[in-house]
Amino acid sequence: MTSHDAKDTSAAPLPTAQDEVARICRDLIRIDSSNYGDGSGPGERKAAEYVMAELAEVGLEAELLESQPGRSTVVLRLEGEDPGRPGLAVHGHLDVVPANAADWQVDPFAAEERDGCIWGRGAVDMKDMDAMILANLREFARTGTRPARTTTFVFFADEEAGGVQGSHWLVERHPGWFEGVTEAVSEVGGYSVTVPTPDGEQRAYLLQTAEKGIVWLRLHAHGRAGHGSVLGDENAIVRLAAAIGRIAAHEWPREYIASVKQLLDGLSGLTQIPYAAGLDPLLAVLGGAQGFVRATLQDTANVTMLEGGYKHNVVPQTASVAVDCRFLPGHEDSLLSTVRELAGEHVEVEVVHRDIALEAPWDGDLVEAMKQSLLREDPGAAVLPYCLSGGTDNKALATLGIRGYGFAPLRLPADLDFAPMFHGIDERVPVESLRFGARVLGDFLRTC
Repeated sequence: MTSHDAKDTSAAPLPTAQDEVARICRDLIRIDSSNYGDGSGPGERKAAEYVMAELAEVGLEAELLESQPGRSTVVLRLEGEDPGRPGLAVHGHLDVVPANAADWQVDPFAAEERDGCIWGRGAVDMKDMDAMILANLREFARTGTRPARTTTFVFFADEEAGGVQGSHWLVERHPGWFEGVTEAVSEVGGYSVTVPTPDGEQRAYLLQTAEKGIVWLRLHAHGRAGHGSVLGDENAIVRLAAAIGRIAAHEWPREYIASVKQLLDGLSGLTQIPYAAGLDPLLAVLGGAQGFVRATLQDTANVTMLEGGYKHNVVPQTASVAVDCRFLPGHEDSLLSTVRELAGEHVEVEVVHRDIALEAPWDGDLVEAMKQSLLREDPGAAVLPYCLSGGTDNKALATLGIRGYGFAPLRLPADLDFAPMFHGIDERVPVESLRFGARVLGDFLRTC
């Protein structure tokens, strides 16, 4: 019998998380789950069904829950190697913000691969992390691996509209999924920035330990309706414009909360750039990520949508503007009071949505596990805490007493302007960064 006649008894190696993560990320991006914030849009159902199918293929039974038709969340719990330890939640969201295709170099829902990156809406926020989670669940199922701690995995609906139909709904209606859970990890943390040091460039991973609170407001200016040709001093649009001008010009007081101070001290230590006399030289080393950091030095109020009038020759009775306010821990009441004062007597301030600020400790077993998982893949790196200027579904979990962190690990090229791609155009993630993240997340789940 010749060698080529011999029966090959070797089995093909099982695919690993890093083998599958790019495919899953592409598949998820190609499912349009745009969330317009007003109940319109396709919802998350198709993305949730995709997640369910990928889990079922490897024998994992998850549950799909809907707050409303099409607003779908997927939940799965895996028992840990040590069920006696406090539980963990690992979560992502399936919705994305809308994308105007005319602004992009590529179709935002085609998941085109170009220059070593997967392009598309959700590539960084946050179908990349969804793919890392799903890829590791599939590897765990194939190999019979258990996470170190009993872990609830969630793919939420509606994060981009404050989680009302997703995370908040789930913790209010189905809190049993989080029984025994004390800590959680999710998005917008664990990505690298490359900074200069006296010994050359060094990667630093920004691990999110805090996030600002949210107050979404709508300001309604009132005046007297009339003919566009007639003089008048009660124009609602003029009153609204004056209020917008005052809010935009307001200088919010600066305050360094613990996570911000720890980040600045850590960066200063790495780069040997002091910041007592001014922050600009130090923050400049962060590149595009400095936008997130600058916004955590103070409260903010940004105008995002404007509405007023209905005909060229009619002075309208009302005009409205949407304002996205973000506040540091403990600042919610003072921010609202300030905005009301700046709005003035003829402008009503309506609170549309509000949610809490978070701050978690930069120590403990979970933080150490995240650090070590990163450093095992990138031994020469530094890991620093930071505060997120935006918000995550960790806010909803915090109502159950669960401490939340941002840990979607990505080793990024030094020249990739990553942070501005959150809700930006030409969103993309390097394939090698996804593979890195899948390995790190899997290591973390096995060792935390």
